Amino acid sequence: MARPWKCALHSVSYSGFWGQHALSTEAFIRRAAELGYDGVMLMAKRPHVSPLDLDQDARRRLRGMLEDAGLELACLAGYNDLTLGLERPDVPLGEVQVFYLTELCRLAQDLGGSLVRVFTGFERDDAPYDRLWRSVVSGLKETARPAADFGVTLAVQNHHDLAAHHLSLIDLLSEIDEPNCRAAFDAWTPALQDEDLAEAVRRMAPWTVHTTAADYQRRPRYRYQPQWVQFERGLDVMRMVPMGDGCVDYGAFFDALAATGYDGYVAFEMCAPLLGGGAEENLDRCARGFLNYMRGAERG
Repeated sequence: MARPWKCALHSVSYSGFWGQHALSTEAFIRRAAELGYDGVMLMAKRPHVSPLDLDQDARRRLRGMLEDAGLELACLAGYNDLTLGLERPDVPLGEVQVFYLTELCRLAQDLGGSLVRVFTGFERDDAPYDRLWRSVVSGLKETARPAADFGVTLAVQNHHDLAAHHLSLIDLLSEIDEPNCRAAFDAWTPALQDEDLAEAVRRMAPWTVHTTAADYQRRPRYRYQPQWVQFERGLDVMRMVPMGDGCVDYGAFFDALAATGYDGYVAFEMCAPLLGGGAEENLDRCARGFLNYMRGAERG
């Protein structure tokens, strides 16, 4: 089935957070263009694109750099956790995060973009689940309203604990009930949850405006128990591998996505320890491999 989507490279791949080779924002944009990507997904925090570091002149320069490189801003990637701070009600961390995300919407508009990736929140032992849920709903709903004034859509990614399952994500978006609050729906979460990827894509189709891809292989993990002279099995370690070499059934995912008429970007990210190490050459090899995989998928 034809898969005519544009491809973006996520700058987190070259951020250095997992010990990999790091590039500046400018160098990353040049690299993405050299590799042949259509657009970029920019990490909206240091060391890449923090609103704290970009005045209006810097924003104009960055937008011009994207245009000169022939790249679109596919998505600006926000970093939030809307369940933070419940133990300290005197510190308005919810308001701080809404302000940060609103500033990202302003930044996206300044850079010529219209999509900001957001998270939900992590579960906590010191607060009931429904209290955490309400915090996420209220924070994203409050953010969506000024985002609309900037012509920006919020794309809620299924990565944090709250609403990681696709049915819960649908519940969350329905409760937020804002037309510009949609989903950045990725394959690896339902894959690790042993869900039917095609069915999950079909259910999420009315909501999905963005997806980010990364592939993984499982590595069994054991702890030696000397009293039993035996090993105890733990959760598998997941190692990032080149696209198509892992356990995520991207064939089924992309076929279903195409069948639903999806027309957004597909972004590629290297956001975990990568098999083969974090040298620049290995990062570039995997980034090229993603484009080769997608182009091969289009022919298939």
